[in-house]
Amino acid sequence: MKKHNFFLNFLKKINIFINSLLEKKLNKLNFLFEADKLLTFFTFKRIFGFTIVLIFIIFSYLFIPYTFNGNKLAANIQNQLFKDLGINLNLSNNFTYNLFPKPNFVFQEITFINETKKFANIKEIKTYVSFKNLFSINKINIEKIIINKANFDLNKNNYKFFTNLLNKNLSNFDFEINNSSIIFNNIENDVLFINKINQSKFFFDLKDKKNTLITKNEIFNIPYSVELKNYPDKKKIISKINFDFLKLQIQNDFTYEKILRNGLVIFDYNKNKSEILYEIEKNFLNFVFLDKSINKNFNYKGNINFIPFFSKISGNIKEININQLFNSENFIVQLLKTELLNNKNLNINTKIKAEQIAPYNNLNNLQLNFKIEEGLVDINKSKFSWLNYADFQISDSLVYLKDNDLVLDGNILINVHDINEIYKFFQTPRNYRKEIKEIKFNFVYNFDQKISSLNNIEIDGSNNQRVNQILNQIITKETISQNKVYLKNLINEAIKFYAG
Repeated sequence: MKKHNFFLNFLKKINIFINSLLEKKLNKLNFLFEADKLLTFFTFKRIFGFTIVLIFIIFSYLFIPYTFNGNKLAANIQNQLFKDLGINLNLSNNFTYNLFPKPNFVFQEITFINETKKFANIKEIKTYVSFKNLFSINKINIEKIIINKANFDLNKNNYKFFTNLLNKNLSNFDFEINNSSIIFNNIENDVLFINKINQSKFFFDLKDKKNTLITKNEIFNIPYSVELKNYPDKKKIISKINFDFLKLQIQNDFTYEKILRNGLVIFDYNKNKSEILYEIEKNFLNFVFLDKSINKNFNYKGNINFIPFFSKISGNIKEININQLFNSENFIVQLLKTELLNNKNLNINTKIKAEQIAPYNNLNNLQLNFKIEEGLVDINKSKFSWLNYADFQISDSLVYLKDNDLVLDGNILINVHDINEIYKFFQTPRNYRKEIKEIKFNFVYNFDQKISSLNNIEIDGSNNQRVNQILNQIITKETISQNKVYLKNLINEAIKFYAG
């Protein structure tokens, strides 16, 4: 019992001692809760001295990477890039270290290796790192990689590199490519075209938890933007391409689960929508192109061989508007003006049939043959009819740029079946109604100036100089009625001189 009481008394004394000690210490800190004493303690000298010490400690910490071994740092960054993105870079051990806007290392003159072969020359790589763990070269944490001024050589062996990045681990850091170019080569390693990358960013979108690519590019001086997301659970990639100046958006849902890959492309052009269903197998593409507007107007089907590139497309359309087709603001006209299609490695053969040619109710049965071969664009063997009165066929044609204007040049053969109905349409005086079976002439149409000129006109093998002078230049009027009156007067004047 005495031992027990002794032990309790001992514990009480210890408790009293501890409380007394804590009270003394806390009393010393009471000034922190008294404004006048607090102001006395925090003098200008003490604050200034504390600030200097703090800045010195921070900058000392930030300057630690200056002491890093170049070889070890390069190896560490290379390993992180290869582990997360599968990127194999040959970094130099010479680098510059910058503090602003946040700690980063800059490497220059880098070789990019893809599948044991040189893939790109890179002028500069900037690696942004976290503020944490700057003490250890082995614990450097990359937050962002920016590639500047790179030239990527893309061919059949490495063309999947950019899409494969979307299957990599992008949750650790962002990856950007800026002010660079992708050079597309054919099987002979000849340059097909060059795509400029103004700004491109690969990152993990925290909102929908998907790898994402957003890029702003130019091709043949045509600006466009792309947004691309990968859905590995569905084996699907969804992309959106915007050509703002053309008011065109293209969305592509691509499924890559099967050997026979397939997809759906949705075109939204000036509020008109259409769809393409397609299948890809090895070097072949088969597709069906459908109008999805309320008043369906067309359907096309075709196949494309990529190596070598050859395309064959055919389609049917109820009505084609000739004014839209020959409008200088038309998408196809603008595309032709870029000379993107004037490539010797492109071979395209397109055949379109239209029942009616608007806005001219008398023109029908159009067979449009659009061909690109060895860099030349033509519409040879295209045909159309004027009811049952006459048939028209185009030959020796060529589409080209002249003084930045798009021009169509060609020959037309007209086989006349009912000249009397033609005379009735033009209200030609009876004394000028001479029998005509065949008309040949050369024509030149300027899409931008909307001017046609007819030359070397032969009527049943006869060339009349005065007729050629009259029909030498035809200017398209603003309205259909104006065109009809204008053409009637012009044709009747030519017929008058032909009839003598």
